[in-house]
Amino acid sequence: MARLAAIWRHPVKGVGAEPLTRTGLEAARPLPGDRAWAILTGEAQATGEWMPCRNFARGCYAPRLMAVKADSHDDGRITFRHPDQAPITLDPAHDGGQLVDWIAPLYSDDRPAPRELVAAPAQGMTDADFPSVALLGRASLEALSAACGAELDERRFRGNLWIEGLEPFAEFDWVGRRLTLGGAELEVVERIGRCRATEANPETGTRDVNTLKALREHFGHTDFGVYARVIRGGEIALGDEVVLS
Repeated sequence: MARLAAIWRHPVKGVGAEPLTRTGLEAARPLPGDRAWAILTGEAQATGEWMPCRNFARGCYAPRLMAVKADSHDDGRITFRHPDQAPITLDPAHDGGQLVDWIAPLYSDDRPAPRELVAAPAQGMTDADFPSVALLGRASLEALSAACGAELDERRFRGNLWIEGLEPFAEFDWVGRRLTLGGAELEVVERIGRCRATEANPETGTRDVNTLKALREHFGHTDFGVYARVIRGGEIALGDEVVLS
């Protein structure tokens, strides 16, 4: 029986992950609060619409960002922590410059510098160009860990919903199908192609495992997880059964 094993939210794209025990999903929206903000880099300008990931601060450009942890507060503030930085608590709606300054020492000198924190549109600012929720399989993570010869932390993959009780990579077979989870219904749209962000250890922010090479050599692709679209909103919680329709 497939069940929901973990829920992760990433309030700022590429900067910080936080675990949840339950949340509500809304139709045609990402997981609430996920990638609600993003940090523009270089000369990129905000459009008010969804923009490709190349315009933003990301773990594939700066692996040390992968070690940022986030903790959202009821008043809208977020606390960010990193092993090499003092914690900072701020309101992204008003204190974006503080977060940009905070991540600057963690960023790569050979990449366009972080410049401005911007609010995402209603569809969020995931790497998919539609309001998406990322589903991943715990068995797939175990299979990839075995291929890499190292136990991989699920935070490497910036997923939202981790499912247990599947065969490795069985979630790929869900593309084009619908599923119910708690009170919500989702449609699986496509597989997720991966980048070098997954090579970084989320405890240290250093690249220590060649995940992309392992995926190519052992499984013939560099995909991990699937993007889904919420068709019907509802509450979800850890332990909820996943039912395919």
